Amino acid sequence: MIEIIPAIDVIEGKCVRLSQGDYGKRREYGDPLDMAKKFEDHGIGRLHLVDLDGAREKRLVNYRILEQIATRTSLVIDAGGGLRTMEDVKIAFESGARMVTGGSIAVKDEQEFGSWLKVYGPERIILGADFKEGKIAVSGWFEKTSLDLMDFLDSYLKKGISMAICTDIQKDGMLEGPSMETYRNIKKAHKELYLVASGGISEMKDIEELEHSGIEGVIVGKAIYEGKISLDTLESFIINRN
Repeated sequence: MIEIIPAIDVIEGKCVRLSQGDYGKRREYGDPLDMAKKFEDHGIGRLHLVDLDGAREKRLVNYRILEQIATRTSLVIDAGGGLRTMEDVKIAFESGARMVTGGSIAVKDEQEFGSWLKVYGPERIILGADFKEGKIAVSGWFEKTSLDLMDFLDSYLKKGISMAICTDIQKDGMLEGPSMETYRNIKKAHKELYLVASGGISEMKDIEELEHSGIEGVIVGKAIYEGKISLDTLESFIINRN
């Protein structure tokens, strides 16, 4: 069964969604804790929490919101956005995250990211592989690199990573469907990788197709907030597969 992972992106204390990572194209959807509680009430067990203020400022900013959600729900939270140092990671875990996602840091400081992996292990450190046209993008998606997505994943699998969130930033927030071919190619090359697909989910058919292709997890954001996929529908999907 594919794992359903709703996303909560936080800017200035609000739950928001961006389109293609553009901070100028954001919509607000209320209080992050209220949204997290709704997810939990519909049988969802995991949450992808992204500190977009942190991503922009290159430091952990919204850890108090993480702490609120962690203490007032039972959701398993993976936290990302702005994590640059071991101290950031420590604060995230102390605030209630069960896992953290490192993206930009994995590109810009392999030694630092490697130290997180060594200290906390692959069950708690997720590789964030945000991509555009097959190349890795960093710094809250502002910067596209020359790193090939597949090569990037290959290198970190050899270093012990076992989970990765791969986000197509051209698809993210656009409700146009995910990059199915890319995810299939990743799974074909790396059956051992726990792959979470992110970006473009617009309907249940997208999730079902990812599941059929052997993808282990899917992040759903704007499709929920815009009513394209209801929480009742997700709850039924989860129940029918348990």
